[in-house]
Amino acid sequence: MIVFPIAAALVSLAFGAHLLARFVRRRAPHEGVWAVAMLMFAAASVAFALGLRGGWTAGEFRIYWLFGAVLNVPFLAQGEVYLLAPKRAIANVVLVLLLAATAWGAAEVWTAPVRATALAEGFPLGKDVFGDGSTPHRLAQYYGWTGYVLLLAGAVWSTGRMRRSEVLRRRAAGTGLVALGATIVAIGSGVGAAYGNEPLFSVALASGAAVMYWGFLVAVRPARSPA
Repeated sequence: MIVFPIAAALVSLAFGAHLLARFVRRRAPHEGVWAVAMLMFAAASVAFALGLRGGWTAGEFRIYWLFGAVLNVPFLAQGEVYLLAPKRAIANVVLVLLLAATAWGAAEVWTAPVRATALAEGFPLGKDVFGDGSTPHRLAQYYGWTGYVLLLAGAVWSTGRMRRSEVLRRRAAGTGLVALGATIVAIGSGVGAAYGNEPLFSVALASGAAVMYWGFLVAVRPARSPA
């Protein structure tokens, strides 16, 4: 199973590097924020692979939990806010709030006590490592699911609007694939974690990252029409 989180790390690292290169050239804020999100995804996948291979350390689990379960999806949603907000100032305000929430969440996850007995399991859960109902455990629910709902709603809305234009059909398809990839990760990892199904969790990471990158490549491909 270690092959799949390694694959997820490589795909998300390539995706993040691609986004970062485009951000340097174009200065599009949504690409910069998405680059951060995908690099977080890569870090979480590496930590997950290390935990599976040699047993979990507290540091590996904190990295996996913070960048994978807590912060990743909110940063994806922030990129979409930059795309869809009617004014840049609105998205900037949301970013300031996200950065404040990031600082608080990082402090909570990194300083929370962990249970060594839970880390000794092959596939430890956040509720067991940090405690059921603890702040780090709740942060994954509040941050992750709020960000996912916003991401999915924005993708569905924008895809519906773009499909009205022949020129933007390709971008609409790409946006739908990005939302599908995020859904694969959310559902696959959620169900896999809930039932301790390591293969489902691992495959969801790799396949979801690949579908998101595929969607991005489809969306940014130049349209044939000059318009």
